[in-house]
Amino acid sequence: MRIKILYFTDKGKALSGKIKENLSGHDAVIVQKGAPLAIVCGDAFVDNEALVFVGAAGIAVRAIAPLVRDKLKDPPVIVIDENGSFVIPLLSGHVGGANSLSIEIAEAIEAQPVITTATDVSDAFSVDVFAKENELRIANRDGIAKVSSSALEGKPVTICIKAFPPEEPVDVLIADQEAAKGLKDPAKIVLCPKRYAIGMGCRKGKAFGDLRAFAEDALRENGIDISEAGCIATIDVKKDEEGLKRLSQAWRMPLITFEAGLLARAEGDFSHSDTVLEKVGVDNVCERAAVLAAGRGSQIRVKKTARDGMTIAVAERKI
Repeated sequence: MRIKILYFTDKGKALSGKIKENLSGHDAVIVQKGAPLAIVCGDAFVDNEALVFVGAAGIAVRAIAPLVRDKLKDPPVIVIDENGSFVIPLLSGHVGGANSLSIEIAEAIEAQPVITTATDVSDAFSVDVFAKENELRIANRDGIAKVSSSALEGKPVTICIKAFPPEEPVDVLIADQEAAKGLKDPAKIVLCPKRYAIGMGCRKGKAFGDLRAFAEDALRENGIDISEAGCIATIDVKKDEEGLKRLSQAWRMPLITFEAGLLARAEGDFSHSDTVLEKVGVDNVCERAAVLAAGRGSQIRVKKTARDGMTIAVAERKI
């Protein structure tokens, strides 16, 4: 995860450095004192970058207040006091991952995480976390509160996965959204498998902004909603490509990579490029990666599209 750390005093600067040095597995960037908060925070909300404020909670709240819109789309926001005693997630604790990131940071600097979300402090089932961990799309967001209320009251949470339609109303129904539309009050919340896998390839060092604009154009032109895509897939030599990593974070979906040999064994009718074959050992990356990520029985929905050193294809899962 890409993280922006903001500080306001010399003491805060020292703690920011400690966080960056000791927090592994993330791309942490320290924002210099005096940088315009409105721009820094605005960019983070657009790109889904985590914001870590080292300082007073009030500063963080005022900085993000004009930007807060949607609990399922807002980025994680965390506050840490300058003594490094407490790590407090303020925003997007579940879907955005602020709670888990706070625990990681607290462990890295030997601080106390302060988690306030009701299901966490009560050790109760959290349906939005369940959806995130299983790459499911929440069809009716109002259902989160309904299921959480039952869980907090100690009631069993019923989930229907295989039996469709369910014999009686359940708390959580996992089903294709189109199929669930015909049912009357089938569940408190409907979670839908994500239909698409996005395969991408790019020239080395391709900028995140270029990749994002290209991919969004391709999806829009083919009538595909990003919320229905479950992953970005590519070849393993691109696993550290900064633009692709940032795109996966901005879209809140994993970046999956495959070795050339595995891509070559993908089943289907794919476009062929001698140039790509010579460079990476397989004749096509985006289509093959999309099909492998989408799983057995998947079909190419969007064939290879290329622009300025970037390629994209989309495969539709068999649901």
